[in-house]
Amino acid sequence: MVASARKGSRRATQSSREAPPMDNDVIDLLTEDHRKVEEMFEEYESSKDEADDEAKSALVATICLELTMHASVEEEIFYPAARAALDEEDSDMLDEAEVEHASVKVLIADLADMQPSDALYDAKVKVLSEYVKHHVQEEEGEIFPSVRESEIDLASLGEEVASRKQELMDEYQSSQD
Repeated sequence: MVASARKGSRRATQSSREAPPMDNDVIDLLTEDHRKVEEMFEEYESSKDEADDEAKSALVATICLELTMHASVEEEIFYPAARAALDEEDSDMLDEAEVEHASVKVLIADLADMQPSDALYDAKVKVLSEYVKHHVQEEEGEIFPSVRESEIDLASLGEEVASRKQELMDEYQSSQD
């Protein structure tokens, strides 16, 4: 899915080369991802009418890459660990989160096949932003507090997530060469 982000995004390569912090717990890392993507959506919304197609495309590619990497580490590492640590009744929250990820992936794939001049491009970015905003509210309001109260080793999980995100970025960058 990482490769589905639009190729040629200089910003995506530059912004993600920074070494991942290793002193944060997993919830801090995932929350940091949320803030980063929220800022990018705000940047898109505030500049979409004045920006040229290349700038819009590059920003959307960066947003999609960040979302793809974030969803990957949540699905591969965080959600399975959360399922193991939480009660059975909390599994509904995680099921919903995974369904939300699937919806986001559809929009990411749609945007990867579109140009900013295409009809509905801005609308799809807006809906993607709204889906992500809803998903973030549920994660930060329900899932993260439940996980934080569990016996899970948040620091160890954070290191695992940071390491996997770096692997995904390395794979993406090598696919761009």
